[in-house]
Parts: sequence; C-alpha cells; structure tokens
Amino acid sequence: MPLSLRRLARATAIALAAATACSAALAAGPDQSLLDAARAAQPAVVQSLKDMVTIESGSANMQGLTRMADYTSQRLQALGAKVERLPMTTSAAPMVKATLTGTGKRRIMLIGHMDTVYPAGILASQPIREDGNRLYGPGIADDKGGLAVILHSLEILKAQGWKDYAQITVLLNPDEEIGSLGSGETIATLAAQHDVVLSCEPNVAKSVAKSESLLLAAAGTATATMQVKGRSSHAGAAPELGRNALLELAYQMQETRDLAKTIPGAQMNWTQARTTGPLNQIPEMASAVGDVRVTASGAAQKLQTALQQKVDAGHLIPDTKTTIAMEEGRPAFVADARSKELAARAQQIYAEMDGRSLILMPGTGGGTDAGFAGRSGKAVVLESFGLSGFGYHARDEYVELDSIVPRLYLMTRMLQEIGKN
Repeated sequence: MPLSLRRLARATAIALAAATACSAALAAGPDQSLLDAARAAQPAVVQSLKDMVTIESGSANMQGLTRMADYTSQRLQALGAKVERLPMTTSAAPMVKATLTGTGKRRIMLIGHMDTVYPAGILASQPIREDGNRLYGPGIADDKGGLAVILHSLEILKAQGWKDYAQITVLLNPDEEIGSLGSGETIATLAAQHDVVLSCEPNVAKSVAKSESLLLAAAGTATATMQVKGRSSHAGAAPELGRNALLELAYQMQETRDLAKTIPGAQMNWTQARTTGPLNQIPEMASAVGDVRVTASGAAQKLQTALQQKVDAGHLIPDTKTTIAMEEGRPAFVADARSKELAARAQQIYAEMDGRSLILMPGTGGGTDAGFAGRSGKAVVLESFGLSGFGYHARDEYVELDSIVPRLYLMTRMLQEIGKN
C-alpha cells in the first residue's frame, strides 16, 4: 500500500506537525506493566518473524499458505481461542478465524493476511538477515509483521489476565495480495458484527516517513478492460482487407490514458495488452487491462461511462468497435469521524512513551482489507497497526526492530481502551 515518495513527504510533514502538537499537549506516563511486557517480548517477536518468513506463502503457494494457517492456528489455540478454518471457493487455502470470549461489552476484530507476493524459492536469493535496526525478509513487513503484533499483543494481555471484552475475533486471509476475492465478503460480514476493527497492515518505516503512523484512507480497486473488434485478413497477401484491432487498441489507449484525471476520486493506468491470432494475420481482436484506483463512491462507474464515450467519439481504424468493461474489487477505506477519534486516542497512547509522535497518514493509492471491513459503516475501522517497514513487494523488504515495542504497546493499550469505552 505504498504512497508515492513525493506525496508521502508532503503528507508526513503535515501529519508530523499535528502529531507533535498533540503529543506535547496530551503526554502522560505509560502503563509501565504493559511497556515492560512489550520490551520483554521483543526477542520472541523477532523469532516469530523469522519463523513466519521461513514459511514461503505467496498467494498461489497452497503448501506455504497451509503451513501459515497451521502456524497461526496453533499460536491462537495456545491463547485459548476457538479456531476455525473457513473454506474459500476461489482458493484451496483456508482463512483462519479465531474467537476469544471475555467478560466485557465490546466486540473487537483484528485482521491481517498470511499471503505475500513472492514466488516459491525466494529465500534462496533473499534470505532472512539482520542489519542494524532492520530485519530483512520477503513478506516480513507485509504482512507477517502485522501477524506478529496480533499474536504477541494477545499473549501479553492474556498473561495480565485481561478479559474486558465481549469477544475478540482474529481473521487471517490467504488472498489479500490478489484482491481478497475469496475472503472480502467474509471480512465485510464479520466486521459488521463488531464494534471496532483494527487492521494490521504495516506502517511506513521511519527511515522514509520520519515517524511511525496509522492510515486514515486507502484506495479501492477496480479493473478496466478495453476490447476492440476488427476484421482478420492475411497480413502478407491482403492486409488492406483487414481492420487491425491492435492498432485501434493502441490508439484508444493513447486517447484515454489521462481521462481518469477528469473524474474526481479516480486513477487509472493501462498495464497490460494482448491480441489473438497467428503472426501472419491482421488481428481481429485486441484487449487491454487497466489498473483503477478509486477514493470516491461511484468513481469507477463514472470512469467507465467516460471511457466508453471517449472511445465512441472517434477511431483510427474504420469499421472497428471498442467496448469498455469495469470490474470493481476491494472498496475504498476512508476513516470516518469515529475512526479519526480513535486515531487521536492512539496518538495520546503513543505520547505516553516519552512524548513519542504518531502521525496519521491521510491516504495511499494502495488497497487494504480495511475497505471491506468498513463497507457496512457499522464498525469503527482503523488501519496500519503492523510493524514499521518498507520495500513491500520488492527486493530487501524489511521491518524496523525499534518499532516492535511501541507497536505492541499501542495495540495492547488500544485494546484496553476499547474495552473500557
């Protein structure tokens, strides 16, 4: 879910100023028992990270995802949770759902994902390694750092006998990196049954953003498909009898490449193109696929209408027909007033640790399952409770080791505060 570096720098400057002011005004002493427990847990968190990264669990790696489901299920069962495997029609890998029952009033849901973007065998070229404040490994930030925060925060609170909640549900899905097509509806349905949902995606490393953070908005996703129908003909003997769908496709891609800029809350980039038929044939069919990001309700439909109108307005190759389809995926996540109030409380909690700042990132172009969690509008949803890291989906992904203690402290204190209020 990375921001562009330019947008990130601007957002960080604004958010950091606000966080500094908030911290100065609201700093209070920490809950020393929780802070001591978080510090004591750091070596175990590092070991958990290494254990999970050792399990290669790309979205298509069924063996690795099953091992991740086994690992997290065993850890959650050890906490006293009732653990279920929820099947998905889109994948052989299961979701893991764990339920803890307490004595309080609030229903809280914690979400994270077990899959990564990396292919099987990646550890041979990108092994786990520690260098100063960074622990490197494929998928270590996105999202095995988030899973570690969930597991160890619940361990800390269990050790302290905390039961001030009606129910805590942990839901871990195996398909977040490919759009959560098999798990999104389950996330949305369960989230609507809870008071608060905390999503545990990573937050941006301090080496990039200057301060740890939470996220207030993330784009929804959609896929635009442009299809052109022309007429086939022999490319050598009678090319003039054909109507080249590939050339028309290229023309229409150029004509529409900036169209999303005219639709508030929409962004689109054509990313793939293909044609059919043999090399010696004028192509009859050609298609392109575009990555669409939306931050406003209805933006995808408006973009589809605008694209169709644009391609209908003119052609390079006569007698061709171009159609536009739009498939919407993960909804946008936009923090509402309740979520922002909870985020402000998180800033106060961070300030308990020697006035430490916590910035609130206004948004990212990446998608997050917080969008599904917030779809009904019933639960209060907040994003990025995982560890601080960077290099997501790239070589040398890492987490910052000095984020472990503050993120454990934040999660445990937030859960306590939610239980109280």
